[in-house]
Amino acid sequence: MTPRWWRPPDPPLRLGVALAAASGLAGTILAGWLLTDRLGLGIAYPAVSAGVFTGAMALAVGAVGAGHPFPRFGPANLVTTLRLLLVALTAGLVVAAGSGRAAWLAVAATTLAAALDGIDGWLARRSGLSSEFGARFDMEADALLILILAVLVWTFGKAGSWVLACGFMRYGFVAAGTVMPWMARPLTATVRGKTVAVLQLVGLGAALAPPVTPPASTAVAAIALASLTWSFAVDVGRLWRARDGGRTA
Repeated sequence: MTPRWWRPPDPPLRLGVALAAASGLAGTILAGWLLTDRLGLGIAYPAVSAGVFTGAMALAVGAVGAGHPFPRFGPANLVTTLRLLLVALTAGLVVAAGSGRAAWLAVAATTLAAALDGIDGWLARRSGLSSEFGARFDMEADALLILILAVLVWTFGKAGSWVLACGFMRYGFVAAGTVMPWMARPLTATVRGKTVAVLQLVGLGAALAPPVTPPASTAVAAIALASLTWSFAVDVGRLWRARDGGRTA
């Protein structure tokens, strides 16, 4: 059965989405090969990066028709596509774990992705193309980057396997909503939630930086995980209180 969120774009939107996806994939492959050549990241690096971008963008293409009621993909979603390119390039570094150059590249890509975060929302409002899809696209790009950073922090030996909870917590939350409908209710965005999301990027990115070694990197990662656990606990509490029809705001 086709998921309710899955609906490829109609013809007026299809060309813009296809161009964005093709350009992003080409950029990921080109950047992957250039970085491999310059930094010696290994032949698997561009392949892994391209694979991650292709998989993530395929999900986006399948969802855009259900939540973006405009004939144009829009500048905001193009910025998010660029952020997804950076996420994919960061994901490829999993195959280069332990390299100081790879760690610095992850920090640089995360910094740029974080700097672009927020610009897409501003562009969506400015262009009049704000959509449910755009908000979800932005959120999923952040969630994937946090998961990848958590994996890198672990594989680079900066913290124990417990740090993976930073990346998997949101996906566990979503999975819980499939068996407990009250957890699948929409949540109103909060400053607290946005701040904690930024803290994950900053904290995990800082833990990856070569000068930050255990136990300092472990402490930074632990603070990031603690803040995320607290934030999710607050959200679960809001949903529990609203399970009988109350508001989640």
